[in-house]
Formats: sequence, C-alpha cells, structure tokens
Amino acid sequence: MAGAVWPTGATRLAAVIGDPIRHSLSPILYNAAFRELDLDWAFLAFEVVTGEGAAAVDSARVLGLDGLAVTMPHKAAVVPALDRLSPTAAALGAVNVVYRQGSELVGESTDGAGFLDALRGDEGFDPTGRTFAVVGAGGAARAVVRAVAEAGASEVIVINRSLERATAAAALAGGLGRVGTEQDVSDVDAVVNATPLGMNHLAGLPVDPDLLKPGQLLVDLIYHPPITPLLAEARARGVTAVNGLGMLIHQAARAFRLWTGSEAPLDTMSAAAIAALAHERR
Repeated sequence: MAGAVWPTGATRLAAVIGDPIRHSLSPILYNAAFRELDLDWAFLAFEVVTGEGAAAVDSARVLGLDGLAVTMPHKAAVVPALDRLSPTAAALGAVNVVYRQGSELVGESTDGAGFLDALRGDEGFDPTGRTFAVVGAGGAARAVVRAVAEAGASEVIVINRSLERATAAAALAGGLGRVGTEQDVSDVDAVVNATPLGMNHLAGLPVDPDLLKPGQLLVDLIYHPPITPLLAEARARGVTAVNGLGMLIHQAARAFRLWTGSEAPLDTMSAAAIAALAHERR
C-alpha cells in the first residue's frame, strides 16, 4: 500500500461497537498497527445503542466487515447473531471479538488471554501457583477468573457485592474458585480490580488500600486515567501496581491476528495508545 491513495475501494474494514464508544482507543491502536504493517485496512468506532448489538452484527455481515470488536453493553447481546463461538466465548457467554471464518462469523473472547499476556510479558508475573483476588463479577472479571485458573493459579477469590454474581463468576475457576470478602485481598499474591470504581476520587475505591501490602501485584483494569486513585494509594504503600492498558493492547493484538493473520506490532500499538492518553490529559 506504500505510496497508494488510502483508503481504496479494496480497503478492508473493521470496527468497534459500544455505548458509549467515543472515548475508545481502539481506532488509534488498530489504525497505527495497519499503517505500521502497510495493510490496506481501516478501523472505525460505531456507537450502537443498548439492545441493538445483534442488529449491528447482522449489519456487519451484510456490509462485509472483516472484523468487529465488541465492548459494553453488547458482549453478551451479540451472541445470538453469530454462527459459532469459541470454547472460551461459549463458557463466558460473551464475546469481545468477531472474525470471519469462511462464510461464518465466529465469536471469541480475547480479554482473559490478553490479561495473561500482559501479566507475563509486561510484568514478568507467572500466575502458576499464585493466589488471586478479583474484585467484580462482570464480563472483564469473569474473563480474568477463568483465564488465571486455566493458567495454573492455586486459588481465585471473587469479591462482589452481589453474592449470586460472585458465585457464578467463581464457578468459572472450577474447584479453584470461591467467593470472598474484602479482607481476603491481604492474603493473596495478586489483586485485580475489574470494576469501574476508582476512576475518580468521587466514586470511592473498590477496596481499602490499607489491606494491600508490599510484595503484592495490583492490576486495575481501568486505563483512563492512567493513574487511578487506587493505583496511587497502592504505590504509596509499596505495592507493585499497574493499570489496564497492557490488557487492552494485548487483547487487541490477539484480535488483530484473528482478523489479518499477521502478528500485531505491539510496540507501535502501545506507543500510539500512550500518546493518545497523554494528549487527552493536556
């Protein structure tokens, strides 16, 4: 595509659907990756209102989109419109990526695998034999619970205000999962905040930071702002604490491979995301 006018009539299109979606970093990540590899692809964001996720998939099928990223609130709603689910997506009952395989649209969930890629590759943290506390029981929490259990964690504790939702999420870890309380965060190797709490000082914190201790790893899946109040409090107590940008990039890289068949340029995607977040803070 070097030197060509872009986009062209042959440009392949992928997109993200969500509500809201205008804050999404996905177009920046993917378009930077397409340019880096000189691929004739383009990526857009479509704000699709709640309840119209399945219709959006049908539209993608008709329009010939070659890839679809799916975020809240559509991760479960799109499932009936798909031809097939991966085993992971089927277990979670949710997808964040749709890709074409022949004439079929296949649903996949790359969130859990992306979390593990970030954990191992970015933080050098091997989940094997480690204990985890996951705060939250929504889609991201469920993906993390299942992923770390399959990766060899020795125990996965789910903490959530709804006992029913916590029990369902913990069950995804099989015999390794159980429902816990906030006090359990003191006794694990890694704490994962998979709730939106802590995005600002007014919303409160998902856990009491005084329960955290040096030697633990805290992952706050929020990436905007880059340093949440929870991260700041944890770091002040000597805890290794990171945000969710690594998970975002690695799950996107896996989607990129499903769509294009090419290895994603992680450094390029990361640099683009960091530059975009820095620009927003000005």
